[in-house]
Amino acid sequence: MEVKVLENKAHRLVFQLVGADHTFCNALKRELNETAGVQVATYAIEHPQVGIPKMLIETKDKVSPQDALDKAVKNLEKTNKEFSSAFSKAK
Repeated sequence: MEVKVLENKAHRLVFQLVGADHTFCNALKRELNETAGVQVATYAIEHPQVGIPKMLIETKDKVSPQDALDKAVKNLEKTNKEFSSAFSKAK
């Protein structure tokens, strides 16, 4: 997956996720919206077959969008490891 930053301001970050799909984008959006300091996190795919997901993060107070993104990704990694472990035990 490749990340292309389109806009990077103090409380606003817009970037494309080349190679991502709705599955990853929805998980990231959900995690971002649960992260303290995030006002809005959403994404759009302009065309369902050839579109590249474009993600928007807006934050408030002293939270930067990059810090919120880092925290959300770390939380997703933790959740993924927990799920993988539980799934392995269920086999």
